[in-house]
Amino acid sequence: MKFTDHLWNEALPIYNKIQDHPFNQEMMAGTLPVEKFKFYIYQDSLYLAEFAKALATAGTKAATSKELLDFLQFAQNAIIVERILHESYFKEYVIDFDGGKAPGCFAYTNYLLSTAAFESYEVSVAALLPCFWIYKKIGDYIYANQASPNPYQNWIDAYAGEEFAASVEKALSICNNLADQASKTVKDKMMEAYLMASKLEYVFWDSAYKLEKWSV
Repeated sequence: MKFTDHLWNEALPIYNKIQDHPFNQEMMAGTLPVEKFKFYIYQDSLYLAEFAKALATAGTKAATSKELLDFLQFAQNAIIVERILHESYFKEYVIDFDGGKAPGCFAYTNYLLSTAAFESYEVSVAALLPCFWIYKKIGDYIYANQASPNPYQNWIDAYAGEEFAASVEKALSICNNLADQASKTVKDKMMEAYLMASKLEYVFWDSAYKLEKWSV
């Protein structure tokens, strides 16, 4: 088995909770309340800006110029998607929130940024992987089972598309290559980081569904 197969199997209960979450089930059915989607899109725009920084930071630790370029490309793509959100969804749904990060977004982005800054390259890659892989899996699942017509079709198409799939495969390949050369101690830390980031993926979806706000 590839190392990423072990990651997936260990985190499968978390993924199943994400897949079954009302946010994704209602998006699939086309019944997700628009206010929850707007909240999600706003938080996602904030998330992607920080995700891009974490990707670029992790890339500076790469052992090869090729992988550095891969991570800089990942970062660039995240920024492009963030811009697209502003130019399309923000106008279409009249999103003008200015409240900053909700607790779920704050927790997730700070985890990724701190991991990219202070952990090894291997651990950083593992922590960043769920955002690629889980989004692709969720996108494919919703695409295959969605109600039609669906008001969220553009979002569904973006994450079920071939271009995003290519990035996911590249990230998986990098993670597997690193694990092949890593000690058991490092692989254990990679697993821990992957699981934590997967939990925070769930927290992000849940935060959007609950329109989460700071209690103080």
